Amino acid sequence: MTCVVVCSGGPKRELCSFDDFKARNALFIGADKGALYLIEEGIVPTDIVGDFDSLSKEEWQRVSTIALNAEKVQAEKDETDTDLALLKALTYNPTEIFLTGVTGGRLDHFEAALRSMYRLQKEHPQIHIKIINSHNEIRILFPGEHTIIRDEKFRYISFFAYEDEVENVTIRGLKYETTKECIEIGTSRFTSNELISSLGYISFSSGICLMIRSSD
Repeated sequence: MTCVVVCSGGPKRELCSFDDFKARNALFIGADKGALYLIEEGIVPTDIVGDFDSLSKEEWQRVSTIALNAEKVQAEKDETDTDLALLKALTYNPTEIFLTGVTGGRLDHFEAALRSMYRLQKEHPQIHIKIINSHNEIRILFPGEHTIIRDEKFRYISFFAYEDEVENVTIRGLKYETTKECIEIGTSRFTSNELISSLGYISFSSGICLMIRSSD
């Protein structure tokens, strides 16, 4: 199983902890300033990619010397630096991709990252793709049954309709259970649920569900 962590250049305070990923021998890819963040954490990135316009010449020299592979692109491009890093992550045939460094800063960057995650998850359903920071993780779920494993770090679980209604929603193993209900666009009714057992699940027949797991 190959785990890839993509670190982008959002506010450093929003980054996830890398300790568990280091223990798992994950591959690390830095997007723009995310390359510097990884190196400051004592991590040697497998790849760094981007236009690196947020780095000084000295910082670029440092990250490009330490990283195993460095790809600098022109600032004028169709893809974001995060997109390029995610595409690089796919070349390693991963089972999991974790994306950090895209929250807490510019909202357009976060929305772009969320949409990129949605597109890649749709194209590669066999890969678990998550946006993660110090207090949250976000996943896109497609119709079917999805197991939810208890994690004290992310105690609260919320479900939102993404682009269209989520129909025939059944939730089990959580404090508030449902049977064949609908998550409508714009509703907050399915916010802040909690697992009451070691395992739970959500199943639904149509639509796209945004699942957010959070801690205080």
